[in-house]
Amino acid sequence: MTPDYAVQLVRDALMTAFWLGVPILMVGFAAAVVVSLLQILTSIQDSIFSTVPRLAAVLTALIFAMPWMLQRAMAYTIHLFGDFSRYAR
Repeated sequence: MTPDYAVQLVRDALMTAFWLGVPILMVGFAAAVVVSLLQILTSIQDSIFSTVPRLAAVLTALIFAMPWMLQRAMAYTIHLFGDFSRYAR
C-alpha cells in the first residue's frame, strides 16, 4: 500500500463520515436557529423550551435519514472490503 493510497483511504473515510453527519447537523442547526428566534421574540428563556424542539427535530431527521445513511455506509463498507488485494500491494 502506497502512502498516496493510504491518504485516499483516510480521505474517503472522513468524507463518508462527513456526508453521513450533514443531514442531522443541518436539521439540528436549523431547529436551533428557529427556536432561538422564537425565544427572542417571546422573551422565554426556559432551557426546556430550547432543548425539546431541537431534540425532537434531530430524532425525526435521524428516523427519516436512516435508510439513506445505512445505504451510504453499506456502500462504503462494501467498497472498502470488496477487494483485499488492493491492500497487499
